[in-house]
Amino acid sequence: MWELVKAGGWPMVPLLLLGVLALAIVLERFWSLRRNEVLPPGLGQEVRNWAARGKLDATHIASLRANSPLGALLAAALEARNRPRDQVRERIEDTGRHLVHRMGRHLNALGTIASAGPLLGLLGTVIGMIQMFLGILDHGLGDVSQLAGGIGKALVCTATGMIVAIPALMFHRHFRGRIDGYVIEMEHEAAALLDTLDGRPAVMANPAPPPRQATTAKA
Repeated sequence: MWELVKAGGWPMVPLLLLGVLALAIVLERFWSLRRNEVLPPGLGQEVRNWAARGKLDATHIASLRANSPLGALLAAALEARNRPRDQVRERIEDTGRHLVHRMGRHLNALGTIASAGPLLGLLGTVIGMIQMFLGILDHGLGDVSQLAGGIGKALVCTATGMIVAIPALMFHRHFRGRIDGYVIEMEHEAAALLDTLDGRPAVMANPAPPPRQATTAKA
């Protein structure tokens, strides 16, 4: 293996670094995008119970925001609960965009690795082929088996680029799909919370007294 790495030349160094970086990103995203970390089970129902009972003080909302991405989205809806429904939806959508960006952290780098890996591999192969043909120009063709071996060594970079790029592309698509699924479920929980807030009975601070019946004077 080490001989193959040396045969690939200096382009193997960035390819190996990209492979290590891609592995680190994949492991970190698997840990950060766990379902229980993004969508804690039972959190939506618990927040709806808070809203139904009117337990919406600042302490509850602050702890909810720090709980998870779903908690941050529901906290944004609760903070704007006294505004018109359209404004609450705008607040939820704005918070959701920030949460999607946060959940997709490092995925652009993973996609770049998936795109750059084959190009770096091809570059290494082209450089190896150029060096081999320059050697033939200086020293002649020589043994054909050596020429075949030189071509095989030059192709090591292309193979390494594919080995790095294919898993990176697969995991990039996987994480994007997982985030899209989380977003749909978070939107469902936010809509259910809005329905709960709209369905709360209105509390009248000073109800008006019932109208008094008019008395008719006897003739």
